[in-house]
Amino acid sequence: MDGANWNYSDKVKEHFFHPKNILEIDEKDYQPDGIGFIGSPACGDMMKIFIKVKDDRIVDLKWQTFGCASAIGSTSMLSVIVTRDGGLKLDEAWKLTPEMIINELGGLPPNKIHCSVLGDKALREAIKNYYIKSGQEDRIPHDDKSRIICECLNITENDIRMEVLEGAKDFQTLQERTKIGTTCGKCIDTAKTLVEFYVGKYYADDIYKGNS
Repeated sequence: MDGANWNYSDKVKEHFFHPKNILEIDEKDYQPDGIGFIGSPACGDMMKIFIKVKDDRIVDLKWQTFGCASAIGSTSMLSVIVTRDGGLKLDEAWKLTPEMIINELGGLPPNKIHCSVLGDKALREAIKNYYIKSGQEDRIPHDDKSRIICECLNITENDIRMEVLEGAKDFQTLQERTKIGTTCGKCIDTAKTLVEFYVGKYYADDIYKGNS
């Protein structure tokens, strides 16, 4: 299979066929400073990320996955973004978003966008693990900037955005996953509007280009 008929950018195919920074040795021999693991219910993929930290920068990142071409390509690109130019600072790496990864890849097919969330979520878990292991729990960021949509369950707009990225393309699916709107129901109209907005943004007919 040469990938000629895939609806993937050349960069995605490059990172799929020649992935960067895969962990090819036993993790005990790699001795990471932080480990993050995540699984996606949307596509069944699993991702594990290992980081090494020096002077508050991620100086090396390795990963393993049981996943599709999009998950492999996205995480390979993430590993390049995080480690280039001496490595991102921990607070910078924490803020890495699926949109940034998709943009660097030159886009992803709409039905594969949910795969791009695996790497950045596993990365944050690895950073969190490092903070805990190094006695810096107070540095673990909390999402206090995204507006709260469902006050009953403390569900934010960013929570909804991430659920859409993970494949929740309608309000019913969002509600099944998060239980949003099942208490007082006042947030339902706003939540439906946000789902429609993010579905329109991420799942247009054309490959998403990372434009805001």
